[in-house]
Amino acid sequence: MGKPLLKICGMLHPDNMKEVAALQPDFMGFIFFKGSKRYAAELAPETLNALPESILRTGVFVNEEADVVLDLVRKYSLNALQLHGGESPEYAEVLAQQIKTTQPDFKIIKSFGIDASFDFRQLNKYEGKVDYFLFDTQTPDHGGSGKKFDWSLLKKYELDVPYFLSGGIGPESAVALSEIADPRLFAIDINSRFELEPGLKDTSKLIEFIKELSGVKS
Repeated sequence: MGKPLLKICGMLHPDNMKEVAALQPDFMGFIFFKGSKRYAAELAPETLNALPESILRTGVFVNEEADVVLDLVRKYSLNALQLHGGESPEYAEVLAQQIKTTQPDFKIIKSFGIDASFDFRQLNKYEGKVDYFLFDTQTPDHGGSGKKFDWSLLKKYELDVPYFLSGGIGPESAVALSEIADPRLFAIDINSRFELEPGLKDTSKLIEFIKELSGVKS
C-alpha cells in the first residue's frame, strides 16, 4: 500500500466544506451523533451532494438504530459509514448487506478506542464484516478528545485489515506519521487539532500539513 489517504472529519459549515474539498481529501466525515458539538444532521443534503465525487462522504454514527443509519445514508448519499460506538459484528454485517446490494463500493469502518488495556483479539470477530478499522484514543466521549494514544500499542495488532489512524493528530504530527512503515495504515483521520472552532477547519493548517505529509517543503 502506498501513501496513506486522508480523512478530514467533523465538517459542519457549507463554505468551509468547499474550502476543504478544494484540498482534495479522500474522505470527509460528517458526525450524526447528537452528543457531538459537530452534529451534522441540520445540513442540507444538497451541500454534501455538491462535493466532488472523488471525496467519500462518510457518516459517523454512535450506537444508532440501523433504520436511522439507513435513512441518513440515503438522505445524504453517503459513500461510507464509520461506526464509532459499541456496534456488534452482526450489526455491521447487517448494514453492509443492506447497503452494498445497491452500493457495492460502499465502505464500512469500525472504530475502536485504544489504550494500554485494549485487547486486539476482539477485532477478530469483525474480520470479513467491515472494510476498515479505525484506531482512536480511548475516551468516554467517543473520540474528539484531541489527545494522541501510544502508537506503539499497534504492534499488538495482528490482522491484515487496513486501518485509519486517529486521535489527537495535529499539524506537528506529519513527520512522525511519515515514519510509520506499517503497510496496513490505510488513512489518517484528522479533526479537532485543525479547527478554529468545533466543525470549522483551519484551511491554512490543513494545507501545511498536507504539504509536510507529501514531503513538500514550503
